[in-house]
Amino acid sequence: MRKLRIPIDLRQVFLPFLKWLPELRQPATLRADIIAGITVALVLVPQSMAYAQLAGLPAFYGLYAAFLPPLVAALFGSSRQLATGPVAVVSLLTASSLAPLAASGNFIAYAILLAFMVGVFQLMLGLLRLGVILNFLSHPVVIGFTNAAAIIIATSQLEKLFGVSIEKSAHHYETVWDTVVEAVSGSHMPTLIIATVAIGIMLVLRKYKPRWPNVLIAVAVTTIMSWGMGFGQVKTITLDRIDDTSVKRLTKQSEFKKIWVQQQARRIAEAEKTLTKIIEKHGKESAQALAASHTLDKLKLELHRRNLVTKKGLLSLKKVKLEYIPGPDKKENGRYVLSGHIPKGKKSDGKIWRIEKIFKGDHKENRIVVATGIAIVADVPQGLPGFSIPRFDISAILQLIFAAITIALIGFMEAISIAKAMAVRTRQRLDVNQELVGQGLSNIVGSFFQSYPVSGSFSRSAVNISAGAITGFSSVVTSLVVIITLLALTPLLFYLPQATLAAVIIMAVIGLVNVKSIIHAWKVQRHDGIVAIMTFILTLAVAPHLEWSILFGIMLSMVFYLYRTMRPRIAELSRHQDGALRDARIYGLETCKEIMILRFDGSLYFANTSYFEDSVLEKVADQPDLKYIIVYAEGINEIDATGEEMLELLVERLKQTGVEVYFTRMKLQVLNVLRQSGFVDRVGRDRFFRRTEFALDHAWATLGDEHEVDCPLNVVCAVNKYGENISPHLVDQKK
Repeated sequence: MRKLRIPIDLRQVFLPFLKWLPELRQPATLRADIIAGITVALVLVPQSMAYAQLAGLPAFYGLYAAFLPPLVAALFGSSRQLATGPVAVVSLLTASSLAPLAASGNFIAYAILLAFMVGVFQLMLGLLRLGVILNFLSHPVVIGFTNAAAIIIATSQLEKLFGVSIEKSAHHYETVWDTVVEAVSGSHMPTLIIATVAIGIMLVLRKYKPRWPNVLIAVAVTTIMSWGMGFGQVKTITLDRIDDTSVKRLTKQSEFKKIWVQQQARRIAEAEKTLTKIIEKHGKESAQALAASHTLDKLKLELHRRNLVTKKGLLSLKKVKLEYIPGPDKKENGRYVLSGHIPKGKKSDGKIWRIEKIFKGDHKENRIVVATGIAIVADVPQGLPGFSIPRFDISAILQLIFAAITIALIGFMEAISIAKAMAVRTRQRLDVNQELVGQGLSNIVGSFFQSYPVSGSFSRSAVNISAGAITGFSSVVTSLVVIITLLALTPLLFYLPQATLAAVIIMAVIGLVNVKSIIHAWKVQRHDGIVAIMTFILTLAVAPHLEWSILFGIMLSMVFYLYRTMRPRIAELSRHQDGALRDARIYGLETCKEIMILRFDGSLYFANTSYFEDSVLEKVADQPDLKYIIVYAEGINEIDATGEEMLELLVERLKQTGVEVYFTRMKLQVLNVLRQSGFVDRVGRDRFFRRTEFALDHAWATLGDEHEVDCPLNVVCAVNKYGENISPHLVDQKK
């Protein structure tokens, strides 16, 4: 019986892990991958929880995002050492993308849907071999955005670092300012101490013990501190145990407004569907469409107003300080009163309690989560996330399309950058399109197990390759460790301080701030420097609406590119002392009054044909004795129909004024285009020369021998005139 053979292309796309799977038979490779996988997991577990909160999700959703995506990306990607999972920039983009939908109450569901959309876009790019589209996201845009995003990420954690509660403003910089003001007036000292200890541990270990898992050690130490010193306690109580009518009223109002907001979001969705149907039936400008549009606007305006009121109410509740008076039997049946309002003869437990969360209990009564001391992660569900299909909401999908494309491109740019660096180091072949398939599948599969968008991580990939990872099996081991954590170790995370997670995020993004990269871009090309700086400034200004800064950066890059190609360099060449033809203006060379050699550095297409024509005519007007123009065409890589037509008209126009145009050193692909169009036959084959010297010989023969002897374009004449010592190195020549 003949064996079934899998075509090479299908094996490459769907089973790329078959390339490295046989290598695991070697004990040394297997051992190295297991060690590397465990090492990465020690960093991934605390980092993923921190990044989930950065995305606006409960911390344990970070573990869900670290569960399957690393394994899937390793099996179906082309990089062997790329560590996939939650990352800072993608988490920030997720939070900013979902902010407009937060009022609907389906934030988590939309985060999972966003992961699915990101995965589908990346997978389609990979399968269609369209990885080249990433070139539109230029390096200056990426470095400008990344630097600004790192600052935004770090400053967004100040609230947790100082233990203060601040209402989010329309712009991020306003929120930062309010946080700083609040922190100066009254930081929560236990929270600040925990954060300081965590940062100190990570800094010291990075410097003196770089191989130690500094993040895990910081998490372990601060969690033990939180548990042992009683820094963090969380209780769930019923509303009737709070002896204050104002708090009860605010709680009931907040819960009622929350329900109303969810209902209003559904009304808006229905109104949008109704408007779409009316437009399809009666047209956009019909009276019915205008009325439906007006109704929709009113619903959105009312939702916005109620959202503001709800946020203020919740913030007021979070600022309430309570004290607990134990019951007569010292059990958990005491009362909570406003701080400073303890009845005479009663004694509190000496702690200040705050309201963390309001929700409906099993019996539909209001339940409140109260906490004391520092904010902690508290309950982390034990067990693996169940399989569930993402919630496909058409209106949400339409709102998230642009955000999904942005996250897909930015996230993959981060992944492919570190993957390329590691491929150079390990001398392995990296397939960009295959990596898109791997990243896309990791997001799609993750979305069916409650994951939000993920990408390749700079820091964890560096840890992976430094720990000795050889194949993608190291990421499989990482996923297995996360599975063990979800199944057995989640109770250990109960007392993990929120301030520690904030410290983990800040330490992780410090390395993303790289001002030198912007300065380097400025030195290489001023336009690139401007793009990087403008993207950086705009990202800080428009945060949390980060997608607009990226779009602006891409458009600005395209504008500068078109500007450069619209006005490419046109150099008049003359003979240098070394015998070569060089730019006469730069090298201060004498030019010939009757023969001009012009070099055009760029493709000749519709956007710059007028510039080329005007430049040539201007030079002709400045030299009345000119008889020949030799177009040194080596710099022309491409020509379109507009460029071809302009050249023909220019040749004919100059011929009428007594100036002949010759073409030399034209590239074959350009010459073939001119042959196919009939241009060569129409202007004359005798105008095209392989070498510039042949064109000069032809011109000198027409002008006479006496002209050749004294012509500055003659090699002998130039060497005799500039009889100097010549360096053999181009970099030693005059700039």
